[in-house]
Amino acid sequence: MRDRRVVLLWSAFAAVALVSAALVLRREDRLSDLHIYYGALLDLRAGRPLYGYVAENGGPFTYPPFAALVLWPITLVPESVVQVGWLLATCAAVVVVAVPVGRLLARGRSRRHAAVAVVALALMLSAPVQSNLRFGQVSIFVVLLALLDGMEVVPPRLRGVLVGVASAIKLTPLLFVVYYLAAGRYRDAARAAATFLACAGLAAAVLPAESWTYWAGTVLETSRIGNLASLGNQSLHGMLLRLGLDAGSLPLVWAALVGVVCAVALLRARQLAAQGRPGHAAVLVGCATVAASPVSWTHHQVWPVLAAMLLIGATGVARRAAGVALLTTMVVSLGAVLSAVSMRPGVQFLFENARALGVVALCLTGFGGVAVVAARTRRSRTTGRAWLRTGVAAATAVAFFAVQPLPAGADPTFKAYALDDVANPRYFFVCRSAVECASYDTGGPVTFGTRTEKTKVRVNGVVSAAVARLEYQSAPGGAPRVIPLLSPYPGPRVFSFRSATMVHGRLVAYDAGGHPIATFDDELAAAFGR
Repeated sequence: MRDRRVVLLWSAFAAVALVSAALVLRREDRLSDLHIYYGALLDLRAGRPLYGYVAENGGPFTYPPFAALVLWPITLVPESVVQVGWLLATCAAVVVVAVPVGRLLARGRSRRHAAVAVVALALMLSAPVQSNLRFGQVSIFVVLLALLDGMEVVPPRLRGVLVGVASAIKLTPLLFVVYYLAAGRYRDAARAAATFLACAGLAAAVLPAESWTYWAGTVLETSRIGNLASLGNQSLHGMLLRLGLDAGSLPLVWAALVGVVCAVALLRARQLAAQGRPGHAAVLVGCATVAASPVSWTHHQVWPVLAAMLLIGATGVARRAAGVALLTTMVVSLGAVLSAVSMRPGVQFLFENARALGVVALCLTGFGGVAVVAARTRRSRTTGRAWLRTGVAAATAVAFFAVQPLPAGADPTFKAYALDDVANPRYFFVCRSAVECASYDTGGPVTFGTRTEKTKVRVNGVVSAAVARLEYQSAPGGAPRVIPLLSPYPGPRVFSFRSATMVHGRLVAYDAGGHPIATFDDELAAAFGR
């Protein structure tokens, strides 16, 4: 019976992996990050600068030079072959990651195979692994290296080496070096640091110009990675950007929060290591890297999926409920799926930032503690009370966010369009020529139309000569955003912008003296269907 269950689980894993890979290969933008690696390395082979490469989608190469050395062999075969091989390697890495984590869940040898299969299937269904498949990302391999090293799976004499290699490819695993020092694994920390420096030195010897470019400035240019305020960046930094913190206070607030999160997580990880639980400690440190990094895209967030599985496998109603909640956020994009039922902006903000909040809460509450403390199952009456307490706590948390207004500036979808975008009918849909704009103009200060899409609302219109400035405010108390007034045709000037929600939006037109001459709020709220 158990063998049949294991076969069914692995069959389900294979089916999900096959369907996922097939869907990825059918996309026009399939494995776009892998395409960046491939194109950048071809440029490098041709003598062009590695960090000067820009793909068709605008993406540059952002990793340290050692990553280019590791990825160099992919240029020896056609890109189509690389794509298939990468998808297969990603699925294989998922299985290898699942093996040690599944063994932590199993309460006996007979259950190990089933536990490993369950973890592998959960990983494959999760948004982070699906994102790794879709974009052709290296993140899953970086997690694999750090996990095997942190869990002490590798021989003692080699511990620290894999973390050093992983850090030379992506910098975030360097937090494991701090963890090794905190846990008294001084030799492992030394090996990790030495390996990192050796890899960076090798890259400097082979690629001196690229190494200088990267370490002298490119490493700090986080803007190269993309819009850090977008919802895909589920780190503390990304969430603070979506809160609309001003540029002056943001670095200080972020540094303070990161310091607290990492300190608490590392102290708990040290305690877990001392208790003989290096696996749970490694997953906790990995979750801290997700919270603390300036950029934690979806494909970086494999660690919280592993944490969720360990919570689900723990004893106690609250722990298992927390694990289910965390796993749900890592499989489903709550901000998109539940937008129709989030009648309050604060609740929508909770949904949109559920992954970031979940990881931070996990680090601060001592993930290892709630995941591995053994407790005997009590009678059903006690269990019922535990479920009641858990439900009340969850309802209280949602109620707290329900009464909150939309945080000032918390609109990562916002974008105002420029002259280069005028030709795009998706952005400019009410007047696409001088004749259309003239006929659309009602003679008032501002005339506009709206278009509602699944995750955003677009506004496009014209302004009269009396309007000197146009501002949009996404929430009460939020900083206003200036909307460019464009003159692509003779006659009225045009504008266009998008926003995640216009329930609390306000559009204000000002004259040359700075006085408001027209205000629109109810019209914008109606555009969102509320």
